[in-house]
Amino acid sequence: MIVLDTHAWIWFVSNPELLSRKAKRSVDAAIDEKGVLISSISAWEVALLVSHKRLRLTLDVTDWITQSEMLPFIQFVPVDNSIAVKSVSLPQPLHNDPADRIIIATAIAMGALVVTKDEKILQYPHVQTIW
Repeated sequence: MIVLDTHAWIWFVSNPELLSRKAKRSVDAAIDEKGVLISSISAWEVALLVSHKRLRLTLDVTDWITQSEMLPFIQFVPVDNSIAVKSVSLPQPLHNDPADRIIIATAIAMGALVVTKDEKILQYPHVQTIW
């Protein structure tokens, strides 16, 4: 099972050649097992990037997210109370980006790896990562 970091989700859906070979293989394997997870905080992050014009999508952001929701192998994981609390009590050192913290907490809660290119997450020793 894997959790896609926000950029990995965007790239997987819109521009998969930006994924590393290893990341692409892990996504393909997770698709076969219907084990591709995305934290709901990533939907917030995508909407925020679009609203600040830092990301352009070919569709309206709501439609773009809905298309991902319709993929049978993707499961969105809500930010429940347990994940929210876990995100603020993760062992240090970890940077303070709240979305990254929630994605990490989601992966830990789900027993999943994080697919990310983010160096800060890749270097964080308390979650397994793939890139």
